[in-house]
Amino acid sequence: MRFLRNPSLLLALLAFSGSAVLEPATLSQPSAERQANTDEGWAERTLKSLSVEEKVGQLFMIRMRVEFLHGQSPDYVQLRDNIRKYHVGSLAMSVPAQGRARDVNRRLETVTLLNQLQQESNLPLLIAGDFERGVLPAHLFGTTVFPHAMAFGAAGNLKYAEEFGRITAQESRALGVHWNLFPIADVNSNPANPIIGTRAFGGNAEQVGDLVAAYIRGARANGMLTTAKHFPGHGNTATDSHLAVAVVNDDMEHLRAIDLPPFEKAIAAGVDAVMTAHVQVLALDPDRRRVATVSQPIVTGLLKKKLGFKGVVLTDALDMAGLSNLYKGNPGRVAVDAFNAGNDVLTMPADLDVSYRAMLAAVETGEIPQERLDASVLKILRAKALVGLDKNRVVDVAAIPRLVGSEENIAIGQQISDASVTLVRDNGKLLPLRQRPPGKSVLVQYAPFKRQRPLLLIILCDNVRSEDGRVLELEVRKRAPEARVMYLDPRVAAARSEAVLKAVDRAQQVVVAVYVVPSAARTRTVARGQKNSASLPDSTAKLFGGILARASGKTAVLAMGTPYLTEDFPGIQNYICTFSNAKVSEVSAAKAVFGEIPARGRLPVNISNATLPSTPALVTRVASSR
Repeated sequence: MRFLRNPSLLLALLAFSGSAVLEPATLSQPSAERQANTDEGWAERTLKSLSVEEKVGQLFMIRMRVEFLHGQSPDYVQLRDNIRKYHVGSLAMSVPAQGRARDVNRRLETVTLLNQLQQESNLPLLIAGDFERGVLPAHLFGTTVFPHAMAFGAAGNLKYAEEFGRITAQESRALGVHWNLFPIADVNSNPANPIIGTRAFGGNAEQVGDLVAAYIRGARANGMLTTAKHFPGHGNTATDSHLAVAVVNDDMEHLRAIDLPPFEKAIAAGVDAVMTAHVQVLALDPDRRRVATVSQPIVTGLLKKKLGFKGVVLTDALDMAGLSNLYKGNPGRVAVDAFNAGNDVLTMPADLDVSYRAMLAAVETGEIPQERLDASVLKILRAKALVGLDKNRVVDVAAIPRLVGSEENIAIGQQISDASVTLVRDNGKLLPLRQRPPGKSVLVQYAPFKRQRPLLLIILCDNVRSEDGRVLELEVRKRAPEARVMYLDPRVAAARSEAVLKAVDRAQQVVVAVYVVPSAARTRTVARGQKNSASLPDSTAKLFGGILARASGKTAVLAMGTPYLTEDFPGIQNYICTFSNAKVSEVSAAKAVFGEIPARGRLPVNISNATLPSTPALVTRVASSR
């Protein structure tokens, strides 16, 4: 490949990394050990001992904000009191994905408080985490960092996905977390999707299903409950269900071919839970007053009966506007309708008290039969026993430094990121960039009245105060100390455009790193009012277009998130995708742009005018089995 034009360097890199590379191997099957250690009688005995109030409480999963959690905080006191008052069954950790490193005492305090909550609760609590990139926040817990799921699709190796599941499970359990609300089984078939995007493994249903199954096997074999989401598929939407009702207009043929197969593979691999989506799927339920979460034809009819799923069914967060807006006049009713549709766990209600009382009333009037309530509670209790909570609720805090963030696991996270870097376009004139030899001065070329800088790095992000670009800047400066670095977000792009374009003119080489990463917060703030909220905001898009118009040939574009930039900017000549803004991805981007690693990934989605084939064959294929 033209991108890595130094054969001796390539051979040296391969020789150096050979011992560390994860070779394709036979993937482990779900471990039977945890089933063998389960006391089946505990769940049944416990169910018989519970009152109706306690049974209803076990259905609820409420939010635990880790960033505000300490022993005397009002948040902790309220959380503890809610667990006691409402007999809550599960907690969902809410954590910031980014932030500054904390000292080890703060990290251990969080887990100590988890242990305390467990000891103070009448029944053991299932602790869930939305660990889509490994255990987050890594800056708090010192855990292994992984790139976004789409990077695994680009790397195309099932062993990587299994290792992802293994390491996340081991580190989660060490911290007292038993249940991951992952993997995402959505197929990102819509480039304008504002909330799935790089969170999905890719845009090919077969590849997504295989990676989902591999992750599940790796996680379950190491004691972690897993969740396939968002059923029956959130990939082909252009609306964020956190903010409004999302509609899937695909016909049954498309659903059978694209959206449902990854969930079928997840079920075959033994996934423990399936999360339902706040999306309207008219081909499955034509009632426009309902989303999938509260649709009995979708949850019970399709998922449970037709697909034969016997595990735990849980809702996406009930406080999301895509669902809650449909129940503004009766907020407690959403919990009852979701349960009647076939869900077992009611996740993060907007008003716990109102929802709890509505469920109690529905049981008392007979709308919810006692047998139906008992069946769901029994599933939840069995899940608790499956992860050993019937025997031990707490973890060894002193063992955490030894069990999380090992050098070996951190190296695997970086290796996976390196393998995912994808060269999409290369004009043959720019890449790889040249490093300054140690001890050598840089030859500066002069144009009339203008001093030329050898390299200009431009960071286009949503907020210049965020961590986006910080690691990339450090890595670039290691290789090109004289590089000029400019950070730009939508608030400053217009005001600084003239200075930026002058700097572009004076630079010999330009690298533009574009950070567009899907999130509800991004859609709500940065991308508000845009036609396509999954793209660059208007002000930075205009500036980016100006850069390409005058310097595309000497500009390398790094997509540190969405790979779909060429949809709006067809003039990009040199294009590298990492599919992620994680720190490991920033390291990989620097290594790739300077030619230190080959960009051997393949596009896991279809984009406009790509020069490389997309969706590689997976390195290891294993038939799914339960």
